[in-house]
Amino acid sequence: MEYKDFENALSRLEAIVGQLEKGELPLEQALQLFEEGMNISRFCNDKLSEAERKVEILIKNKEGKLVEQPFKVPEN
Repeated sequence: MEYKDFENALSRLEAIVGQLEKGELPLEQALQLFEEGMNISRFCNDKLSEAERKVEILIKNKEGKLVEQPFKVPEN
């Protein structure tokens, strides 16, 4: 199944995880859902990576002009 946006994909992934956590599915169905979940996980990861590359923060330089800088994730 192909997903067009991150939110729908994430919602479907959450539903899959919920079904798998119940542990009531036959093995074959559980494996199919697991495989779908892995594909969705890759899709979401790709979308997040793409978004991270696009995010930029506008800041003022020493001359007071707004300049673009790549977004850097602070380390914990």
